[in-house]
Amino acid sequence: MMQEFFTWLTTLPHLEQIPIVLAAFAVLIALVVLFVEIMPRPGTGYSIARLAVAIGVPVGVLALLGLERGATWCYLLAAVLGGGLFWLDQRQSKGRGRLIQIFLFCSPGFALLAVGLLYPALRTVVAAFQDNKTSTTFAGLTNFVWVFSENSGTGGLTAVANTIIWVVVAPVAATAIGLLYAVWVDRARGEKVLKSLIFMPVAISLVGASVIFKFLYDYRQGTQVGLLNWIVVQFGGQPVNWLNIHPLNVALLIVILIWSQTGFAMVILSAAIKGVPEELTEAAQLDGASAVQRFFNVTIPAIRPTLIVVWVTISITSLKVYDIIAVTTGGHQGTTVLGYEMIRQTGQLPPQSGHAAALAVILFILVIPFIAYNTRNLRRERAGL
Repeated sequence: MMQEFFTWLTTLPHLEQIPIVLAAFAVLIALVVLFVEIMPRPGTGYSIARLAVAIGVPVGVLALLGLERGATWCYLLAAVLGGGLFWLDQRQSKGRGRLIQIFLFCSPGFALLAVGLLYPALRTVVAAFQDNKTSTTFAGLTNFVWVFSENSGTGGLTAVANTIIWVVVAPVAATAIGLLYAVWVDRARGEKVLKSLIFMPVAISLVGASVIFKFLYDYRQGTQVGLLNWIVVQFGGQPVNWLNIHPLNVALLIVILIWSQTGFAMVILSAAIKGVPEELTEAAQLDGASAVQRFFNVTIPAIRPTLIVVWVTISITSLKVYDIIAVTTGGHQGTTVLGYEMIRQTGQLPPQSGHAAALAVILFILVIPFIAYNTRNLRRERAGL
């Protein structure tokens, strides 16, 4: 039914499609408001309506999907499940069956997490200790030995080393520059315009940002040169193949991530700075503290939890970076990282599944400290420490 609707919609002129799409969207919003705001009200009529919705929605979804084979049994099962969930909801409202209700309502989410996250994670860990090509026999630490011994510029050790460089440099630089922007923009005229311009790179995908900077670093493209090389040529120099010079190319690629994340850091930190009580800064000023002293001794401690959240978020983004490497260098000239090398090993013929799994496990291990530190910081903040 849904397919027929969209097929019919494509046959209409474009100007006629717009009001139909808007009307369908309005109906969807009205249904959401109905279910969230009106249906939960007490009363026999509302209870009957909720029962009808609990049974009708799953059956209607199956109908919209155009289910044919085994349709009768599927419709009956959907109706029974909907009615059962309604019954559990009624029992909970009377103070009974709460644990059963929580378990059953959470079970779909738990099932999706188990299938989509837990099982693949366990399977990856197992594959990391099996042979590289077939993943059928136990190989011990062979794949991890490859990771920390290979050093051809496109392998495991290079990927680990570069990832560590990325996660050390990019988050600190992006957070620091974002903090400076936040302090400067809050005191400048045209704050909204400046914030919009600084935040704009965040709206650009990493693929788009990489394409932009690839043109910036371009060596030769016909008779054209990139902006950096244009400046070099204007001063009488020769064009430089920036992305072929190691380790300069790694630093230039990190600049792309810093550029794309600085706006995010600026917006979050600017909001945190505005939340610092004015009484604190005024008291420090009365005590004779300079602007720099007030910034480091009052503002920074007050926004420390926010600084940590921003730093951790950008650090995790740095660990997962793939797009920048794939678009610019393809991992060559010593620029590969864990995320890219993991995909590259999987895409080889035959796939190097053991190597890819070992790289994935190392990447997971590197992420754990950041998550643990962020969780600990949030608990301390809630405890008021």
